[in-house]
Amino acid sequence: MRNQEWWRHLQHKTMSIDIPFTHVAPKGYFYSFEEYKVGVIRIWLNNTRKFDYNLGKPTKTVWGFWKSKKNKYFAPVNSSTIGKEVDFEKTRNYTSMQIKHSPLDSFFV
Repeated sequence: MRNQEWWRHLQHKTMSIDIPFTHVAPKGYFYSFEEYKVGVIRIWLNNTRKFDYNLGKPTKTVWGFWKSKKNKYFAPVNSSTIGKEVDFEKTRNYTSMQIKHSPLDSFFV
């Protein structure tokens, strides 16, 4: 699902960056953006629920990364490692990681 708002705005102290991010956060979640490195924005998917296992602290996962110089999105390997470039249109609102299909998958559909 795409949002009519075509650009998200990141405020970071003295920096202001427009990011072409159009996903709408799933119910009970919201996105946050932070400068990871110079020219790289880390996009977080934050859960609004509180869980007992972490004593009610905020729970979040990395949606992906955006490099401003290339104006491209990258899937995460983990929260601190940038993976392969991805086509934004093929990403989902929960993650930018791509689904890997094997030839056997077609038999189970």
